[in-house]
Amino acid sequence: MRKGFDGLAALIQQVLTEDPFSGQVFVFRGRRGDLVKLLWWDGDGLCLFSKRLERGKFIWPRASSGTVHLTAAQLSMLLEGIDWRRPERTWTPQQAA
Repeated sequence: MRKGFDGLAALIQQVLTEDPFSGQVFVFRGRRGDLVKLLWWDGDGLCLFSKRLERGKFIWPRASSGTVHLTAAQLSMLLEGIDWRRPERTWTPQQAA
């Protein structure tokens, strides 16, 4: 996770064959799974965000083609450290009436 703006943008162009200036959010995870970096073009410049979990790991989706498209809700849960593939409800009704 040593890459910054330019290194991640080059990785997006060369490896993923995507446009880093498209407005999409590109998310990269560290080897240990507790650090992510997000690269995003906001129209004026590149934004680089990083987050490290103090406990646990980011649940990473399986990618058969190298890329995965997530909904806004899935990305939000991923950044919170929630297993977005199997979210658990905090409350389950016990009776119908």
